[in-house]
Amino acid sequence: MSTAADPEALLDNLFWHALTGAQAHFATGEGDIRRFATGFSPIVGFADPERPQLDALLPYCETGEQFYCDGWSGAAPPGWRIDAEARMRKMIWRGPMPAQDEAREAVRLGPAQLPQILDLVSLTRPGPFGPRTIELGEYFGLVDAASGRLMAMTGERCAAGPLREISGVCTHPDFQGRGLARRLMAKVIRRQMQRGETPVLHVMSSNEGACALYRRMGFADHRETVVRVISRN
Repeated sequence: MSTAADPEALLDNLFWHALTGAQAHFATGEGDIRRFATGFSPIVGFADPERPQLDALLPYCETGEQFYCDGWSGAAPPGWRIDAEARMRKMIWRGPMPAQDEAREAVRLGPAQLPQILDLVSLTRPGPFGPRTIELGEYFGLVDAASGRLMAMTGERCAAGPLREISGVCTHPDFQGRGLARRLMAKVIRRQMQRGETPVLHVMSSNEGACALYRRMGFADHRETVVRVISRN
């Protein structure tokens, strides 16, 4: 079955299919490797994760620039180093459409909120994020009425075929324990399903609390894979 007709096959290598498909206009690179352009999430996609053609990326990156990549577990070729490695779960939505918008008061985030967004990302580290990442999809936030502070946010990153990735899920430590991120996720999931899309996400395998929450919400495990942070020497 072709990946165009098989959402789970797309999810196996979501970054590559996004960077060479619906979001190719946000990408740079050539041959069997692509990256999101500078300013977006620093993510690389490989046509074949078992044989990453990293040298083809050299004209499109700076020395010391770090990238996240998925599915590659081999030795680093000359000129590259592996700065971090962990395990990551790919999950796909199997639940019904949320019956209602649970975060009607959420605001659509844009350039005006970027300083607060980047502060929240720096504090909570939800994954690779850049100042232009909010251009990849819809991002929503919940704002504290008293202080105007951004309490939590959730948005969209990769798009491939019918799949739409939920990303940037984070809550300021001062506002945790209120279910804010879950409500924002339900809002985004509902909007995606209304468009005929299938929500997917990535979560670190070590984050057992988040994995359990996502399963309760309606996500199912697809597979576990290796995730790396790499850089050019």
